Amino acid sequence: MKSEIILNISVDCVVFGYDIHTKSLNVLLIKRYLESEKMVLVDDYVLTGYHVYKNETLDETATRVLKELTGLTDQYKKQFKAFGDPDRLLNPKDLIWIKNAEFHERTTTVAYYFLLKTEDVNLKNNNYHAKWFPVDTLPELGFDHEQIILEAYEDLKVKCLSEPIIFKLLPDKFTINEVQDLYQSILGIDIDNRNFRRKLINKKYIIALDEKQVGVSKKPAQLYMFSKEVYDKVFQKNYLISI
Repeated sequence: MKSEIILNISVDCVVFGYDIHTKSLNVLLIKRYLESEKMVLVDDYVLTGYHVYKNETLDETATRVLKELTGLTDQYKKQFKAFGDPDRLLNPKDLIWIKNAEFHERTTTVAYYFLLKTEDVNLKNNNYHAKWFPVDTLPELGFDHEQIILEAYEDLKVKCLSEPIIFKLLPDKFTINEVQDLYQSILGIDIDNRNFRRKLINKKYIIALDEKQVGVSKKPAQLYMFSKEVYDKVFQKNYLISI
């Protein structure tokens, strides 16, 4: 039996993914397209999201929505804000869209963001025509989704300095340069290489491995891993790293 939805409560998910090769922090968006016999009515991108079912929690909705889009579960997620402006769905093209969808014009959405690696998502034959976009080069967006993305991004900037969430965006084994590249991508700043390296390798929860990079044209770099177990034991209520 199909679950009953709550027509005026939804969950929208900002899916952040880091591409270690292009050193780009990206957002996963889905295509929104509608045409009549004579013309294209709507052609843009939106966040993935859906109504809350009456028999599930908000967290369960967010997890379900992510799984339907990417096939992934157990990713880092954070509920960061509710968006309930009375006019958030009243743009002319949005009104055209919702006439063809099952939700109310006065819908409040609860926003989450997820962190994952772009390579973990297979976009071939994706039913939603999903596509990665750099967070600083977004396409035309529907609803209030640009605002939601930007607020999620600001929250991520703060959290990445005080919680070890950036390691959700990196391979299990990484180089110090890769950590620095990720921080620079998120924060949009240049970081002094020597100072950053010294600070990071002195953290007890950054474990040096007896391994180096393979398949690189330049001199292979030392590989490290993040130990959540050590972090939980030694971390005090302080900044993860000062930049």
